[in-house]
Amino acid sequence: MRYFFHIGYNGSNYRGWQKLPQTSGENVQEIIELNLSKILKSSVSIVGCGRTDTGVHADQFFFHVDINKTWDYDLKFRMNKNLPDDIAVFDIIPVEDSRHARFDATERTYRYLIHTQKAPHITNTSAYYPGENPDVKLVERAVAMLTRYDDYSPFSKNIGPDRSTICKIKSASFDSNISGDRFTFQITANRFLNGMIRIIVHKLLLIGRHELSLQEFEQHLVSKKKPAINRLAHPQGLHLTKVVYPFLEIRSSSGGE
Repeated sequence: MRYFFHIGYNGSNYRGWQKLPQTSGENVQEIIELNLSKILKSSVSIVGCGRTDTGVHADQFFFHVDINKTWDYDLKFRMNKNLPDDIAVFDIIPVEDSRHARFDATERTYRYLIHTQKAPHITNTSAYYPGENPDVKLVERAVAMLTRYDDYSPFSKNIGPDRSTICKIKSASFDSNISGDRFTFQITANRFLNGMIRIIVHKLLLIGRHELSLQEFEQHLVSKKKPAINRLAHPQGLHLTKVVYPFLEIRSSSGGE
């Protein structure tokens, strides 16, 4: 039978979600597979709703797994007892065998957190960019452009020749706190390209510092030509906060949307 596992994790100690040969024991996927296989006393392979890079967090994440046996104990409790403190299981949901954690997701929301005054208590979950605070009004104008375009090949990395670069951006926003030293960029789309959000955030920071014009930013989206240099914003500020499926109604554990 197929199950969806609703989880969350702090990515600070991991080299991303995906299991890769060179990152044995250092990724979230493998740690969960080892934990679940040990509890069930049989080998399992799980499929995530997407990938997160090294240091990136997930307030809400889903994976599916096929388990051909029953259990008479609290599996969620046992997993949380054995998993590291920075990985948590929130729900275990039986679904139809055809349901797929990655391909059935219709919408994903990410938040990117920035702070410009040193704050040790959030250093692993928010990106520290010291110095002059960004011009919020200017950044907001750039963010408003994102829903007007759907080909994000200019703001991506490592895209294969046969892969689609079309992303339907549903909404995007940039907000600051009252004191003006913490900022949140939020974006919702049906899918995202590799590195896309962190590249966009870096461009927004350049715009906020008047180092990149709105015209230059938009021209890349119009021409679909990749800039000579695409730098990525720091990974620790990025959080996957919501994944939507047409057959599930689950709120994020972070209390988000």
